[in-house]
Amino acid sequence: MKSKTVTYTALSGIPLIEPGDDLCTVIADALEAAEVIPQPADTLVIAQKIVSKAEGRYVDLAKVIPSVRALELAAATHKDARLIEVILSESTEVLRQHKDILIVVHRLGFVMANAGVDQSNVAPNGGDHVLLLPRDPDASCAALKAAFDRRFGVDVAVVINDSFGRAWRNGVVGVALGAAGIPALQNLIGAPDLFGRPMRVTEVAIADELAAAASLLMGQADEGIPVVHVRGLRWDAAPANAAALIRPKHMDLFR
Repeated sequence: MKSKTVTYTALSGIPLIEPGDDLCTVIADALEAAEVIPQPADTLVIAQKIVSKAEGRYVDLAKVIPSVRALELAAATHKDARLIEVILSESTEVLRQHKDILIVVHRLGFVMANAGVDQSNVAPNGGDHVLLLPRDPDASCAALKAAFDRRFGVDVAVVINDSFGRAWRNGVVGVALGAAGIPALQNLIGAPDLFGRPMRVTEVAIADELAAAASLLMGQADEGIPVVHVRGLRWDAAPANAAALIRPKHMDLFR
């Protein structure tokens, strides 16, 4: 990384997003209203929720019929069996279950609570709806990046972030679900430290660090700030999407 100063700007005035909305146009209009004109290597960090809403990733629980497995897990976790069924449909494995807690492996490889299925900041829409993660966050980022590049005529980066809990520590932090135009994971193995010793295991989750910092501005409740513009970050590594951040199961010492 070559940055000395990085500036994060929260974008206000973004309306509630509906299925089919053009996120590029909505966000570009907010940038112009804030008099922020994207420059090369700027990054836009976008909350997962508005991407999922634009992609129509809603499920109406009224139409969900719980399986036997969902009913069993609902009894163990004290959760709605219909919600459990949706979580299972988005998961490949249940890792842990406890009262009010269900930790799963999402179909995209994320180890997370409830497979990212959420009801917070989700309008009822005439039913009891939940919202799923984007079908392919890296592809969503790539499409948004291409649209922003066309709109502004510069090469920008895009990160989709979401809030994750962490093993061993309380609280949630922002992490990158998707990325485009940025090295999501930078390999520093072999680079010298201050005393010339080569680093042996260090990799930096650049996209996660971007996502976490942006989450400080976005908030977690009713702030209504789903997009943060980032300027000043420079890198010399090749772009890599957020899939690079997922540790393979055979290298995970805790599963």
